Order: sequence, then structure tokens, then C-alpha cells
Amino acid sequence: MLAMSEINCIKFLRNNKGLSISEIQRTLKINWRTAKKYADEDQIPKQKSPQRKGMMYEEKWGGIVSAWLFEDSKLRKKSRRTKKKIFHELVELGFKGSYRTVCYFISEWENSHVEGKDKGFERLEHPPSDAQVDFGVMEAGQDGELVDIHTLVMSFPYSNAGFAVPLPSQNQECFLYGLKQLFHQIGGVPRRIRIDNLTPAVKKTRSIDEEAELTEEFLRFQSHYGFEVQVCNPHSGHEKGNVENKVGYIRYNFFNKAPVMNSYEDLTAH
Repeated sequence: MLAMSEINCIKFLRNNKGLSISEIQRTLKINWRTAKKYADEDQIPKQKSPQRKGMMYEEKWGGIVSAWLFEDSKLRKKSRRTKKKIFHELVELGFKGSYRTVCYFISEWENSHVEGKDKGFERLEHPPSDAQVDFGVMEAGQDGELVDIHTLVMSFPYSNAGFAVPLPSQNQECFLYGLKQLFHQIGGVPRRIRIDNLTPAVKKTRSIDEEAELTEEFLRFQSHYGFEVQVCNPHSGHEKGNVENKVGYIRYNFFNKAPVMNSYEDLTAH
């Protein structure tokens, strides 16, 4: 079975470079039928990932803590939740595990999502059809209470155009659904999308020696829609400054006073 990176290479050579099946076969040194299968047919293998055990992985608690850690990663360190704060908030939600269990999970999450600051910069170019994507957390009123709205924003630095869709969470399901809604708003798919080290898309952040490793689900989504992905260096917000400005623009122009939300569809239309 081919890896997703090899499948994406086959599709790239076929769709972007216009190579024949025989040319792809010779270039990649693979079987002709294999090249044909992945170049022209909708064949995307489902690879099994090892299942981690324990209540943090088998129940909802790991997802909740991951969402909190991801939100806090965008805040200054003094404003982030401590491990004890996270534990006490989980207990209020009905968590029955120990403080040590939470600490182990947080340490593992930090080891897989936080890298040392990369001081190397690359020249940023923004040709037409290149987009940037990021989340912004805002507030809206629903049933008499303030609720967090996770707004997925896509901007095009070349034209300074921007699009947005409000979502209930920043998990993978919401992220991929949000991208589909943005494609619908735009009326097409960008040629290339620059993203931050978003947990729903990036399994391992890039380092000096290695490229970022994308999640299998996002790789399948990318392969289906045919766009390229460019992952920012860790702690390098300047590499997607245009979309960060768009997030601020939407926050201060549409969420300055928390709008009343009947549904996410109505809020999207607004």
C-alpha cells in the first residue's frame, strides 16, 4: 500500500504536470496499474493508526483538553490555564481521573505540538489564488448566554479578499467542514493554502531538518480537492499575517458587540 505522500505525488504529476501513466511509472518506478489506479481513479487508502488506550483517549476528556491547550497556545503565557486549573475544570465537568493522568496527557500533547522557535525566515510571496487560513475565537449571544464562536477565516493576500464561517469548535470535523463551506463561498478551491500548525491538520510540526507531518484525514481531504499545503514555521505568525489581520477585522467589525445567534447558518449569512 502506498503512503499518502506517494499518492499525492502521483496525482500532482498527473494533474499538474500532465505526465502520462507510463511517464509516472518510469519516474516513480512503480507498477503501471498502480500508477493508473491512483492517478485517474478516486482511490484513497484508509490507513489504520494505533489506538491509544486510557480515559483521556477513549472518552471525551482528551478532546476537551486538546481544545483548551490549542486555544491557550494563542494567548500570552501568563493568560494560559495551568495544569491544576485544567484538572479542576475537568472535575467540574464530571472527570473521575487523577491529576497525574491529566499531567501525562498535557506533557504528551506539548511534546507533539510545541517546537523550539525557528529563527529562520523565508521570503514570502503571494501570487494570485494563494490563500491563508486560521481560526479566531469570538463571542455571540445564544439563549441568553455568551458562547464562544470559532470562526474559520480564509484570506487571499494578493487581492486582500477575505471569507469566514463560524463553527462550534476547532476540531477536525469542524475544520474540514469549514473549509468546504469556504470553498463554496469562494466558488472554487485555492491553488495553495498556507496554514498554521493547526491540530486538525498537522500531526507533527515542521523543524529545521523535517517538513511538517499532516494528519491522514487532512491528506485525504487535500488529495480530493487538489490544493497544495504550506505549513508555517513554529511561532512564525508573520508568515500568515494577512489572515491574522482578517481575523481581527472580522472580530472588531462583526463581533464588537456580541451578535445574537439563532443558528450557525444564520450567523454565517450575517
